[in-house]
Amino acid sequence: MTIQRRGFLAAIGGGATAALAGCTALSSDGGEEAGPEIEGETLTLTTTTSTYDTGLLDELNAPFQDRYGVTVDAVAQGTGAALETARNGDSDVVMVHARSLEDEFMENGYGVNRRDLMFNDFVLVGSPDDPAGIEGSDEATTAVSAIAESESAFVSRGDNSGTHTKELAIWDAAGLGPEDFGEWYTEAGQGMGEVLVQADQQGAYTLADRGTYLSMRDELGLEILVQGPIEGGPELLMNPYGIVAVNPAVHDHVNYDLAMAYIGYVTGPEGQEIIENYTSNGEQLFFPEALSENPNFRQYVPEEWEWSDSDDE
Repeated sequence: MTIQRRGFLAAIGGGATAALAGCTALSSDGGEEAGPEIEGETLTLTTTTSTYDTGLLDELNAPFQDRYGVTVDAVAQGTGAALETARNGDSDVVMVHARSLEDEFMENGYGVNRRDLMFNDFVLVGSPDDPAGIEGSDEATTAVSAIAESESAFVSRGDNSGTHTKELAIWDAAGLGPEDFGEWYTEAGQGMGEVLVQADQQGAYTLADRGTYLSMRDELGLEILVQGPIEGGPELLMNPYGIVAVNPAVHDHVNYDLAMAYIGYVTGPEGQEIIENYTSNGEQLFFPEALSENPNFRQYVPEEWEWSDSDDE
């Protein structure tokens, strides 16, 4: 049964709220005419814990409030949960980081107008003691194989998030899966911040997005032992983020006008500059990807999608 929208928001208790100014557009004679009537309305954004925990959402949403006169309810969940909320019609737009799950969401008709937003990367972190000896590994697969062989403690998100999806892909690429995991492997079922704290307490390894780790580094005893591609590590650890509007043809109550205004803002010059300039402890957490002189048009559709004659009918 689909959760009622406002009941859902009250139950989650989420969000970044923002008061914004109205929307106008230029008419053909150069004057102003009213754009979509969105002032006073609410945009529900489901997003990953990494965008929320790092504080990036607060920075992005604050300038947006100077433009529209609306409320933004930001609900931080793992990518899988964020997409499921949108699939049920309980959000207007999703900001997530697992392309395979985003593609499934679009292929099933729930998402439209996807855009590449930004990227950072994943890193393998652990105790400085490094019992599996993975520090400096050139391949993530070699590192996780060493963790499994030595049965060193590893904390997994275990929540169908983008990070969890990537972690399982790394194990799979190393020829390992759940049948190979023993008591040394723990599924936390928590967000990234909580998992980092748990790994720190246990002296365990975990896979983390660089942004959340850097924003919490001063509170942890964990160190980056295997770098992602931003610092010359393997491409397998790349972490791209996308933003997708919920399809109003499937859920006719979603606030599609406001969702598209938000997508335009975060993928436009102002939003991209905020992303580029956002730092923690002097280090950049995310890298903007939406603006390019040579845009990648495949960002709008599932990666494996191919044009067929039936698409013309």
